[in-house]
Amino acid sequence: MKIKKVLVSQPKPTSEKSPYYDIAEKYGVKIDFRPFIKVESVSSKEFRQQKVSILDHTAVIFTSRHAIDHFFYLCTELRVTVPETMKYFCVTESIALYIQKYIQYRKRKIFFGVTGKFDDLVPSIVKHNTEKFFVPMSDVHNDEIKNILDKNKVTHTEAVMYRTVSNDFSKEEEFDYDMLVFFSPSGISSLMKNFPDFEQKDIKIGCFGSTTAKAIRDAGLRLDLEAPSVTMPSMTAALDLFLKETNKGR
Repeated sequence: MKIKKVLVSQPKPTSEKSPYYDIAEKYGVKIDFRPFIKVESVSSKEFRQQKVSILDHTAVIFTSRHAIDHFFYLCTELRVTVPETMKYFCVTESIALYIQKYIQYRKRKIFFGVTGKFDDLVPSIVKHNTEKFFVPMSDVHNDEIKNILDKNKVTHTEAVMYRTVSNDFSKEEEFDYDMLVFFSPSGISSLMKNFPDFEQKDIKIGCFGSTTAKAIRDAGLRLDLEAPSVTMPSMTAALDLFLKETNKGR
């Protein structure tokens, strides 16, 4: 079966130069962008129940843009004025630059890693080990960061500031796709919640990441395309090759 319509479970690209648009044109397929999940802040009441004071800390560790958005959102909700002396430690430069959305970047002390791995940020954190670190977390997280900070005897507090929830489909929305592409286990959970009677049949399923692949198989679904790999480092590279093979003779 040739693939004519693909659902990518991510927000629509902001740039017209996205490889997804090139793929759609190259193979004559329609690609829709529709996240199966969305991230929302916990309520100010839920945050207070964790009995954590943001102002007891002198530095914040950000692992994602979501963490930044919901940290500053909750600060506003809680009427907490973040002091200009607050230091920020980010896993990547792009995350560090995103802070400009909320503060004047040049006036603040901001540190970031190079590789995107938390281990790469640790030396900067240890160098400032007299600070009291605050770590905004998702409701679903592991203890990797906690264990690393504990191991390095870094004073820190973690608090849940945001959660991932299902982005429900309305009855009016058509769900007539030949292929679905997922990027997180939460997306699979949302699929099964929105469509409890979902039958895969000829629908192809692709994913990015080993944990997502496991979630697909655990749900009893057939995984037709898995990225990344040595030859397909990105989802777009994998999708390009998959459509080339599947839509042969188009």
